[in-house]
Amino acid sequence: MRTATQLDLAVGLLDHQLVDSEGRRCGNVDDVEIDLGKRQPTVDAILVGPPVWRNRGLLGRLASSIARGRAVRLPWTEVERIDSAVHLRKTATEYGLGRGDDHARRLIEWIPGS
Repeated sequence: MRTATQLDLAVGLLDHQLVDSEGRRCGNVDDVEIDLGKRQPTVDAILVGPPVWRNRGLLGRLASSIARGRAVRLPWTEVERIDSAVHLRKTATEYGLGRGDDHARRLIEWIPGS
């Protein structure tokens, strides 16, 4: 039987949208870091960014080699709550997230209706 603190990683965390403390979308959960040294495995951190995609099979390796960016490690203590998204305690800027979104926004903001 699952307790309230247990989570099905495949359904409840991987590929979920990250949302910062200001409600800004700032990436997706690309991988998790798990501590297997305890009695029960626990999630230590969320990993985000193109270098992390290498662990996601052939397409992940290809995408990782094409995409720019760095890996960001978010300690599990930075997760405020999980619902349809993973909500973080701080802003995207404080974590170094969302820079790709900022760049894309500058490229398309001149388009009427964007």
